[in-house]
Amino acid sequence: MVMTMTNIFSLKQPGRHKGTIKLAGRNIETDEDGYLANFADWSEELADTMARKDNCKLTPAHWEVIHFLREYFQEYEIAPAVRVLTKAIGKKLGADKGNSKYLYELFPYGPAKQACRYAGLPKPTGCV
Repeated sequence: MVMTMTNIFSLKQPGRHKGTIKLAGRNIETDEDGYLANFADWSEELADTMARKDNCKLTPAHWEVIHFLREYFQEYEIAPAVRVLTKAIGKKLGADKGNSKYLYELFPYGPAKQACRYAGLPKPTGCV
């Protein structure tokens, strides 16, 4: 099978338990860690729902990172690890935002893990 962005998210892994998020009368499939099974299912409303479950209120600063991640993924077809994310945000959004302290203040469970989950991306490589 040739891997593309469309089918990479529908892979079935034996022994892994899936979850669902109920939103607007739909059941949206996730993996056992809460990452979307299908990139196309993402919406800002869904990201907000995920954040509320983490007791997080998304601000314009959060949305800037979330939208950055979606653009990054569409260009490179990979969810960035935290070091790559920090460097890429610094290049695009400025040094004041491209640092671990700023990103961890926004996403205390880990900027790569938590922000990627809210952005509808797969779990970044190297995240446990």
